Amino acid sequence: MNLTINSCTYGYRPWSNPVVADLDYEMPHGTNILLGPNGAGKSTLLKLAASVIHPRKGTVKFGEISSRERAYRSKVAWMPQRIVAMSALTAREQVAYVGWLKGMNRRDAWDSSISALSRVDLKKQADTKAARLSGGQLRRVGVASALVHDASVLLLDEPTAGMDPRQRRVFRSLLRPLAEEKDILISTHDVSDLAEESDHVTLLEAGKITFTGSTEDFLAHAPADVAVGRKAEAAYTALNKSEF
Repeated sequence: MNLTINSCTYGYRPWSNPVVADLDYEMPHGTNILLGPNGAGKSTLLKLAASVIHPRKGTVKFGEISSRERAYRSKVAWMPQRIVAMSALTAREQVAYVGWLKGMNRRDAWDSSISALSRVDLKKQADTKAARLSGGQLRRVGVASALVHDASVLLLDEPTAGMDPRQRRVFRSLLRPLAEEKDILISTHDVSDLAEESDHVTLLEAGKITFTGSTEDFLAHAPADVAVGRKAEAAYTALNKSEF
């Protein structure tokens, strides 16, 4: 089953211009990168896909399950851009609490929370207060919270924001095994962020999709003489020039 967004329009205020209008997107299987500058509508698209918000018109579905149905949220997990530490809770308690919010009973959420933390290499910090974790560790708690209820789709909003190069490498290594069993959509404004490791790339500009295709097709837009490490940036620049 695929996650699909059909003819969706959404604005945060009824009297303002919509952030996205008549947007169509079908999320391919595999690891997908959603590229675009700040303000392009990436977070809005992910919130629609996560059923955090609902479109003014149009539909969001996972297979035949509407985002307005309770069952949808058990299939689709969302990691917001900002992970807030619940200061009174340990890392394990915070992850288990998210599982409970997703409809799991308390025992299952508690049992699954330690497994989710293990998958992001945080089992040793399970009993540490969330407020005492480093920024990079807190991001991993966010991923564990998205994994706790065993969703089929992971939506990660700017997951490497604020991470140093070492933390980014660790985060990428965490994603690789997950990508073998789940479909992943990662939003970012950094054109070099994971692009070469993804299966598909979609560009979003001012609430409109300007390109979607395989990573190979995306990188093919870069000039032939560009260094390998700069191909994503060059491809993004070339595509932007072709649109404006």
